[in-house]
Amino acid sequence: MYDVAIIGAGITGTSIARELSRYRLQVVLIEKDSDVANGTTKGNSAIIHAGFDPETGTLKAQFNAAGNQLYRKLCRELEVPYKEIGSLVIAFSEEEEQTLRDLFERGLANNIPGLELVGQKELHRMEHALNKKARSALYAATAGIVDPYLMAIALAESAAVNGVDIRLNCPVTGIRRTAAGFRISCGNSEIETGQVINAAGLYADRISELVNPPSFKIMPTRGEYFLLDKGTGRLARHVLFPCPTSLGKGVLISPTVHGNLIIGPNAEPVQSREATETTASGLAYVREHAEKIKPRFLPYDQVITSFSGLRAKSDRGDFIVEESAETPGFFNAAGIDSPGLVSAPAIAL
Repeated sequence: MYDVAIIGAGITGTSIARELSRYRLQVVLIEKDSDVANGTTKGNSAIIHAGFDPETGTLKAQFNAAGNQLYRKLCRELEVPYKEIGSLVIAFSEEEEQTLRDLFERGLANNIPGLELVGQKELHRMEHALNKKARSALYAATAGIVDPYLMAIALAESAAVNGVDIRLNCPVTGIRRTAAGFRISCGNSEIETGQVINAAGLYADRISELVNPPSFKIMPTRGEYFLLDKGTGRLARHVLFPCPTSLGKGVLISPTVHGNLIIGPNAEPVQSREATETTASGLAYVREHAEKIKPRFLPYDQVITSFSGLRAKSDRGDFIVEESAETPGFFNAAGIDSPGLVSAPAIAL
């Protein structure tokens, strides 16, 4: 009999598992795939966002700001590479410059340190080979980069060393209430637990509906990327964003902690929760929009792979971190799309 069962071993589930391993609890982490981090965690931008983008008062804003302050220490403890290189959101028009001012004010409201509006001359000094039409930028000193896959593995290893059981290849097919809590049907076994935490990412709504009436819907959104060879990371000193739109933060250019350059993503709603293929149209969109930031400077002849990841957007438009009103003892950590990577340690707390 476990005290807590966590369903889903992405960055959110592994963060929760490690945090709960600090306590005198019997905890099990359940994952349908053959390894941790096989979902959204392995296919994203790898950015530790500063926290100026989420709307003030949302859970995204709360957990982004708190998570950013936790990452440096957490990566040091887990011996995971992390670099705080800062980010630039770049404006190319007067209208976009107003967006920068709005983001700056939102960042102040979200208590984000290290924000600065920089003019054209300073911007081009900070970042070379930018489009000459770049007029100004919002600089966020606390933005960083990490390896999400290594991070989730390190979190899971730390949890396991501290006594958390990890069940891989164990898809959850049923959850029933019992007098003592819940009985989870998982692969060929059943797991008894007092409480359940649903961190099932793209499948979080389906897991919730095994014991609860429908209360949210996960809408998978595909983002496609180019990854360039090691050594190309020197072509960007910061995480480079365009001004955000209703579709998201836009196509970014960023170094990775391993010295590569990553470019992407687009944002395309898809029907399948396994639609991780790349498309000619999607990659063309990424390339077109990246060229706006650094025209004729990105060496696509050094692309070593293209890939895509799926974001678990919810129809609520915010993270869902709460105990079920209908089923006490059942907790959702769902709809964790961007900025989920940076938010995971704070969600775990």
